[in-house]
This record gives sequence, structure tokens and C-alpha cells, in this order.
Amino acid sequence: MLQEKITNDYKEAMKKKDAVKVSTLSFLRAAIQNLAIEKKEEKLDDKDIIPVIKKQVKQRQDSIEQFKKGNRNDLVEKETKELEILKTYLPEELPIDEIKKIIEEAVASTGASSPKDMGKVIKEVMAKVAGRADGKLVSGLVKEKLSKPTDGQK
Repeated sequence: MLQEKITNDYKEAMKKKDAVKVSTLSFLRAAIQNLAIEKKEEKLDDKDIIPVIKKQVKQRQDSIEQFKKGNRNDLVEKETKELEILKTYLPEELPIDEIKKIIEEAVASTGASSPKDMGKVIKEVMAKVAGRADGKLVSGLVKEKLSKPTDGQK
């Protein structure tokens, strides 16, 4: 289970005095604990933990962007290290070709034909990729697919 792996890695990082990993996993464990309290459960499933990790990843990515704008390379480096640590707990991302194939299937099954149908398609695609693809990427690919003229398609 992911929760146990994170806890074990946290303990290991404390023994090795890896300050960056300790602080990163400490924040992550706190976020997971908050969710567990919110759900009134002692242990969470991986499907509950992955969105927590994704949220932490997104926060790091946003911070890196802001720190780059502010020319704070020291903080960019720190956030990048934390981001790499967090990414090790996420399932492997799907290749773009695979995502495009899933989008094709979703477009066919929903009968989507214009950008107005984006919501239906994205909802179906995100259910299929279940945390293995970035929402922004999926959204962009769906928009691109639905914006193209449909004359030559099946």
C-alpha cells in the first residue's frame, strides 16, 4: 500500500538525515492524515492517496513557475527536488499515443462532434486514465481533437 510505503520511506529518510525528503514526506503524510480524518478512516486506499499526491505535485509545479519568474533559483532547485520525490509515488504516466487512442474511443462513444462536447469527452477520458495522465494535457488533446474539421473521419 502506498500509505505504508510513504511512512517507511519517511522513517528511512529520517535515519539518513535527508532533510528535503523528510520535509516533503512530512507534508505529504500530513495531507494524507487530514484526508483520513475528513473521511473518518484510519487507512486510505491508494485511489484516495493519489489525488493528494497529485495536488502536492501541482503545488510544487506552480511554485517552481513563480520562483522562476522571481529569479529565485535556490527555491526552484528545492521545489524541483521535492517534485521529483513526490513523482516517485505516482503511477506511471500513459504515453501520449495511448491517451489519444482513449480520446478517440471517448469521442466515438459519446458522439462528440464539436468543442461544445468537450466536458463529456474529458469526463469519460479521465475516468479511463485514472490518475495516469495530466488533466491539462488531456484537456488540450481533447480540444485539439474536437476543433479539427470532421470530414475525413470515420
